Amino acid sequence: MPLTRRDFAKRSAYTGAGFALVGSAGVLGTAPGALAAEATGSAAGLGYGPLVADPKGILALPKGFTYKIITRTGETTLESGESTPSNHDGTATFEGPRGATLLVNNHELKGPRADWPHPVPLIDGLVYDPAASGGCTVVEVAKHGDHVTEWVGIAGTSTNCAGGRTPWGTWLTCEETEDKAGQNGMTKDHGYVFEVDPQDREANRDPKPIKALGRYAHEAVVVDPKRGHLYLTEDASGPNGLFYRWVPPHGFEHGRGRLRTLKDDAGVLQAPKCYDSGGNFVDDLSRATRTGTVYGVDWEPVRDRDAKSVPVRKQFADGQITRARKLEGMWWADGGAYIVSSYAREESPVQHDGQVWFYDPKRRTLTLKVLLGVNPDPSKDGAFDGPDNITVSPYGGLVIAEDGEGVQHLFGATDDGRTYPIARNDLNIGSAEEPEFSEFTGVVFSPDGATLYANIQEPGIMLAITGPWRRQR
Repeated sequence: MPLTRRDFAKRSAYTGAGFALVGSAGVLGTAPGALAAEATGSAAGLGYGPLVADPKGILALPKGFTYKIITRTGETTLESGESTPSNHDGTATFEGPRGATLLVNNHELKGPRADWPHPVPLIDGLVYDPAASGGCTVVEVAKHGDHVTEWVGIAGTSTNCAGGRTPWGTWLTCEETEDKAGQNGMTKDHGYVFEVDPQDREANRDPKPIKALGRYAHEAVVVDPKRGHLYLTEDASGPNGLFYRWVPPHGFEHGRGRLRTLKDDAGVLQAPKCYDSGGNFVDDLSRATRTGTVYGVDWEPVRDRDAKSVPVRKQFADGQITRARKLEGMWWADGGAYIVSSYAREESPVQHDGQVWFYDPKRRTLTLKVLLGVNPDPSKDGAFDGPDNITVSPYGGLVIAEDGEGVQHLFGATDDGRTYPIARNDLNIGSAEEPEFSEFTGVVFSPDGATLYANIQEPGIMLAITGPWRRQR
């Protein structure tokens, strides 16, 4: 049953629509429960102190914290003897054997294999399209971190960006591309979601796309463990991409490998239609300029989810659905989905340098939790911009990977509207005259919460960060 505009308007009269935004660069709201963005982290007891430059030129951390390189493209090797693939992206952790931690790591490699020095190796039985360069690896880190093993989980996929961990212990890897067979050197259609099992290598043989979830420039996915719905983000423009919901067919039960048994048209794929407390349609999420803003959400069915002739996001006319620029990372927690819109520029109604929304499936509402103003000078350390991958911290609030311009950080955001730095990428892949720093990706805690894993995408480095973690109050 749709959530009617009248019902939402009545509800909004009691919940309120948020508070005024303050600041500009590194901006921040003051709404109760909002996660804001002020880069200093200077309030007493907040964060872990200033970042200390790394003499090795890789990762700046607060005093008392250390890091270890787990994998590095061109230096570490797979079981097969080949190099760790490059361009690390979305990552999830799982409990492994004998106290080990298993990590599934995406490699965002697009186009023909010849374009990349270190593509994901084509392991027999694990290949979808032999022309494609991307895929996932599985990394096993021994209990005390003294031994690392890495192997291929899936190969022959393209532009594996983010994805999501399932409640049943597998990883859904997402292709951020719309290439069809015959385009960009590909021999099969791409733009799908695939399931990878870190525990059972045999389960990964003969990879099959989950076509029921649609074909588009996928970014991330989360699973509602109570209702069985899947939520997915699309990173695309011209027009801006969409936030999707997939409703399973009646009687379907989730579990290991069950998604790949679905028919291509199983369930219903839907796109959101949002409206404000006055019942007015909202065409783009960038229009929210106050943290705490709440939108009601209805869902419109997708006509052709496999995008045989028209990309999914272009199948809707203006006024039918709500769009957003750079829909990126997601994380399921607190009974809903945290969703990132990384930035908005001239292709959007209002410019910003990052939003984090929270979708509440029970209330069918989206609430703006983080809003970053346009950063006037990204080359200077301080303000944060371009949130991408996110995770919910066992110590409270969010941890966010930055994919902005200039300086790149991992930063935390508490639930009372304050932020603080956790790490800075000190690895300059540019020049002294024109420094360049790759984005952070794949931010996620170990199952026991003791280690924060994160990637530097280029050249491809997986890092394990440890230190005196504590509750952020």
